[in-house]
Amino acid sequence: MLSIFLFALGPIAADAQDKRGPVTNLPLPRYVSMKAAEGNVRRGPSLTHRIDWVFKRRGMPLQITAEYGNWRKVQDRDGAGGWVHYALLSGVRTVLIESEMLAVYSRPDAGAPVNAHFETGVVARLGSCSLDWCKVSAGGHRGWTLKSNLWGVDPSEIRE
Repeated sequence: MLSIFLFALGPIAADAQDKRGPVTNLPLPRYVSMKAAEGNVRRGPSLTHRIDWVFKRRGMPLQITAEYGNWRKVQDRDGAGGWVHYALLSGVRTVLIESEMLAVYSRPDAGAPVNAHFETGVVARLGSCSLDWCKVSAGGHRGWTLKSNLWGVDPSEIRE
């Protein structure tokens, strides 16, 4: 009886992990960044919807949670968000540093020499990631840090 239940539950679990956007067929949720220096965040997916606020940070990482036509529903690190036009977004991956004076190492090893320290809130460009480490760069400095110190990359995400 239990095996029949687990067998029936299998497709549901797979669908939850493999959710795709109806417009782009890309995975949802997924991370992007702000292409524009300013972007209106609206209550709904059209120009007729009220602007709730304006994102004012080029390169800021955002998570896309839904799609409708040329509109993407996004949220920032704090969960604030709404609908923005897709032209304001970029596929270039960035992350927010979430630890104060985060050490960035020359290689993915806590015993490696430290290349730099990044402050909380710094937007860094995301490079390759292993299961635990990601390569980041900001302000002319680059190196490796633990993925758990970053917002804008999934814990299980591997990037080459």
